[in-house]
Amino acid sequence: MEYSRTELLPGIFLTHLRSDKFKTACISLNLLTQLSRETASMNALIPYVLRRGTTRYGDMEALSRRMDELYGTAIEPVVRRVGEIQCIGFYGSVPEDSYLPDGEKLLPQAIALMAEMLLAPNTRGGLLLPAYVDSEKEKLLERLRSRINDKRGYSLSRCIEEMCCFEDFAVSRLGSEDEAENINYKKLSRHYRSLLQSCPVELFYCGRAPFKKVCAAFKDALASMPRGEIDYELGTDIRMNAIEDKPRYVEEKLDVGQGKLVIGFRLGECMEDPNIAAIYVFNGVYGSGSTSKLFMNVREKLSLCYYASSIAYIHKGLLLVASGIEFDKFEAARDEIFAQLEAVKNGDISDEEFNAAKRCVASDLRSLTDSQGELEGFYLSQTLDGLDYGPMELAELVEDVTKEDVVSIARSVECDLIYFLRGLDGEETLEEVADDGQP
Repeated sequence: MEYSRTELLPGIFLTHLRSDKFKTACISLNLLTQLSRETASMNALIPYVLRRGTTRYGDMEALSRRMDELYGTAIEPVVRRVGEIQCIGFYGSVPEDSYLPDGEKLLPQAIALMAEMLLAPNTRGGLLLPAYVDSEKEKLLERLRSRINDKRGYSLSRCIEEMCCFEDFAVSRLGSEDEAENINYKKLSRHYRSLLQSCPVELFYCGRAPFKKVCAAFKDALASMPRGEIDYELGTDIRMNAIEDKPRYVEEKLDVGQGKLVIGFRLGECMEDPNIAAIYVFNGVYGSGSTSKLFMNVREKLSLCYYASSIAYIHKGLLLVASGIEFDKFEAARDEIFAQLEAVKNGDISDEEFNAAKRCVASDLRSLTDSQGELEGFYLSQTLDGLDYGPMELAELVEDVTKEDVVSIARSVECDLIYFLRGLDGEETLEEVADDGQP
């Protein structure tokens, strides 16, 4: 793959990956803005409202017909949170020209349609249509309310909300119900216009088209984008230490049949100059994957949980351990999760564990090149971190990680909060137990 990057227009940047590997091309457009409680729900709503219709294609049916004319081109809204930066926009898939009859050139047309969704929505009197805003607001509220139905994801979110209660990272990528309830079409229209003026824009392309052709197509499509003072001061506040001297404890009760134990750690001083490859390997040794200490010991050997794994939020400097347990195994599971971290801190890592973790991490990174969607997300994250190497280069760095690197990171880790979701006293349910496997 050939990597190129340029600033096409003021505050509008393109990452280009030239590859013959895929039968479709991937395009994306992301507005970048600081994550905040006051605006997160409005930001999340905007791409869904814009996808409802444009000045030329007034509703979703007309837009769908146009995409069918473009041989099944697909353009959909996307809302992400990378650290404390909210990324909103569109992701598209476009058939490669070489697979089309008569050599038709689709890419400029697909890019133009994506830009039209962003810049020329269906409006009345310069305002977004109330019916579209109200309809999409209700769908957003449904998504926010339904998060509690996935107890595994819900418990992770609740741990983050409590652990980062003084930080913007506590805000969901979709915002909150309270903020979403207060959105109206006039308020959203003003905010939408403000974002066009001030947001940096990240464009992505992966496919067979040469760099200059893609640049020209995006530049033409976005030439009319109104720009004012662009907010380049976007970033994430990484806290090195826990808020209090001792880990905080939060317990919540719901009608569940399986407890959810989530332990939140700060990665600590290693985030001052993070060795990304080493953090990945540490996570692999400790809790990510079927060869990790958490899986092999807490789940398999001791049968203390239905699942146990760790997730590293490197953009924010967090490590979360998530597990599903019987209510009466809380203390045993908690203590063993800490014991396995202590083992890594003490260098109690066998060659088999270490080499397996490196193999898994390197393999996962190399497999990103098999998916345009994964590549798009990877390079967006890299851009926001100020990095320019690809997954293959990062996989090579993984091969150079030593046990000493892993131990150093483990010793930097500090527990901040323990969250436990348990059942209602005196009641039993069978919810979720069948879905999460057996110990």
